[in-house]
Amino acid sequence: MNGAKRIGGISAVMVVAVAALRHPEHAALLRRIAFQTTLIVVWPGFIATVAGGHWTLSREHLADNRTPPGWALVGIAVTDLGVLVVIVLTVFAWLALRRPRMSRGVAALATLYLGALLVTLWAMTTKPGS
Repeated sequence: MNGAKRIGGISAVMVVAVAALRHPEHAALLRRIAFQTTLIVVWPGFIATVAGGHWTLSREHLADNRTPPGWALVGIAVTDLGVLVVIVLTVFAWLALRRPRMSRGVAALATLYLGALLVTLWAMTTKPGS
């Protein structure tokens, strides 16, 4: 559930950032919506995902293992790198409020991170190799 909120938030940021590039007459509003979505949806979803992931690992007694299963490692890796991506995405979205050219960076970064989240979703639901 928490991962779905994060995927939905990143998807919304991506769609709104691309729309800001395509519709210059509404670009200021759309860039503001992208920034606010990052703050109001993406960050709380990220925090809930991290908390839920730690809870799941401890509940399944996987936190005690030296090497968690591959599906858990994918989630851990994307979450660890994701915090840096979300920080940069938030800064880019904030800068895009004043520098419209930064919308390209917001759209590109959100698209790349959405791809990583979808791979993680696949790995954690299918649990390949388990």
